[in-house]
Amino acid sequence: MSDTTYHVVLLVEQELSRADAAQVQSLHEGLGRPVAYHVLLPLENAAARIEASMGSLASGEVLAAPSMAMSEADLEAVRHDCEERSASELTATLTALRAVGATAEGRVVEDPPIDALQALVTELDAGEAIILTRPHVVAEFFHVDWTSKARRKIGVPVLHLLEHENFDEQAGGGEGISGL
Repeated sequence: MSDTTYHVVLLVEQELSRADAAQVQSLHEGLGRPVAYHVLLPLENAAARIEASMGSLASGEVLAAPSMAMSEADLEAVRHDCEERSASELTATLTALRAVGATAEGRVVEDPPIDALQALVTELDAGEAIILTRPHVVAEFFHVDWTSKARRKIGVPVLHLLEHENFDEQAGGGEGISGL
């Protein structure tokens, strides 16, 4: 990687649309040097997915039924489905970024998202991190969301964007860049 390249690490919660990609890329127009985007997409937690779906079933009586126990093969199938879905979302995200003229590469990560973000920012000596999520009002209120954690942990500016919303639709009119 070139010393003059401006590295931006993107932590995304889900696949980016082309509009999301264009919004991210527009932040760096006119920078005067090449920009490379490095996407991290956390692997969906198969165990949490199973727990959530079973919790949405009716009552405790249904959950206590022996027929509800999942076999190791069932768990592995859910994990495989999660891996395929994450890989597909990453591919779509990279395609969207490249379609708007961005240089982009990425990977699905199993590490805790903020740990993976911090490691990649450090490895690349990245100039900034951008976190794209759906709104998480409760987590944001208690400052346990990804952005709050990242601002406490990494030493570069962190921008939080809401996926599928343009700058005008986001709180503050898109003014989300803040130093640590």
